Amino acid sequence: MAEKSNIVFIGNKPPMNYVLAIITSLSASNAKGVTLKARGRAISTAVDVAEITRSRFLKDLKVDKIAIGTEEMPAREGENRSRMVSTMEITLTKE
Repeated sequence: MAEKSNIVFIGNKPPMNYVLAIITSLSASNAKGVTLKARGRAISTAVDVAEITRSRFLKDLKVDKIAIGTEEMPAREGENRSRMVSTMEITLTKE
């Protein structure tokens, strides 16, 4: 049975907001890991968040798994076809 992990969705906020969310979720729920989910331009922010958290705050945190993919997004108003958007999931676990 797979254990339920906490998920942090990465968006347009500053990276330190997400670092705080990771630290809070790992300490509050006694979870062993957290998953960062990002798509499009937020992927680079997700990588920054993972590295800031690992190097500055939680030294015992390690990257367990990285999954990449593509999602088909519906067409925006004024466009006539759908578009493909890159996605990434980074799973961080405590050692």
